[in-house]
Amino acid sequence: MKDFRDRVVSVTGGGSGIGRAVAIRLAGDGARLAIADIDAERAQETATVCNSLGAECRPYELDVANRHAFQDYRNRVLADFGSISMVVNNAGVALGADVVDMEWIDFEWLMGINFWGVVNGTKLFLPDLIDSGDGHVVNVSSVFGLMAIPSQSAYNASKFAVRGFTEALRQEMRINRLPVGVTCVHPGGVRTNIVRDARGVGTMGDQKKIVAGFDRIALTTPDGAADSIIKGVRRNKPRVLIGPDALGFDVITRAVGPRYQDLNAPLARLGFAIGRRYGLVNYNI
Repeated sequence: MKDFRDRVVSVTGGGSGIGRAVAIRLAGDGARLAIADIDAERAQETATVCNSLGAECRPYELDVANRHAFQDYRNRVLADFGSISMVVNNAGVALGADVVDMEWIDFEWLMGINFWGVVNGTKLFLPDLIDSGDGHVVNVSSVFGLMAIPSQSAYNASKFAVRGFTEALRQEMRINRLPVGVTCVHPGGVRTNIVRDARGVGTMGDQKKIVAGFDRIALTTPDGAADSIIKGVRRNKPRVLIGPDALGFDVITRAVGPRYQDLNAPLARLGFAIGRRYGLVNYNI
C-alpha cells in the first residue's frame, strides 16, 4: 500500500503512544480513521487531533480481548465508513512477574489483549481487507517477541505468539495470491504509557522510579515509531524493527541462537543488582 489517501484504517490502542502517533501520521496522509481504545476519553482525544488535521476520524470504545465486542466494532466501522483497507493491531499491556509468582488472572488478562486482541482484529477484518483489493495488516509484537527476558514470561509468550501468527498469515496471503500485505512490528523501548499501565510493577519496587527509569532508557519516541511503521507498510516489509535496541536484539538472536539465554542470565543478575542499589527493584533473581 503506497498511498493512504481516502483509505479507511482501524487503529487499536489508538488513544495513546504508538497507536496515537500512527493515527496522527495517517491523518496527515489523508486516511480516514477508526480509533479504538478501551479508554474512550483517550480515543476521543486522538480523534480530535486527527479531525483538526482535516481527516475524517471516529473514536470507538473497545476491549480488544472481547471477541463479540470486536465483532460489533467491525460492523460499526463498516457501517460508518463503508470499507476498510488497513488494520493496525497495536493495543497491548505489560506484566512483570516471575512464572512462579504470576497470578493466573493476570496472565489471562495479558494474553487476552496482546494475543487475542491481535487475532480478533486480524481475523474479523481479513475478509474485508481481501475484498478491498489492496489491504494491509500491521500487527505489533515487540523486541520481546525476538528474545525472552526474565520476569517477562507472559509478555514474551504473547509477543512471540503475535510474531508466529503474523508470519504465518503473510505466507498464507502470498501462497493464495490474496491482495493483503502483512507486517509484523517489533518496537524496542518506546516512551509510551505501557509501563505506567502495567500490572506487577508495584511489586518490583517504587513504581514512579521504575516508570522514570524506563522513560530514561527508552530510545524511541512514538512519532519515530510511527514513521518506521508507515515506511514499512509502504515498502510491504515483512518485519519492522524499531529503535537501535530492536536491531541489537535481532543481531544477538541471529548470531548466537538459543545460547542468548545463557548469556542473559549473568546480565540479568547484574541488572537486578543495579536496580536494587537504586531502589528500582526489591527482589533477587
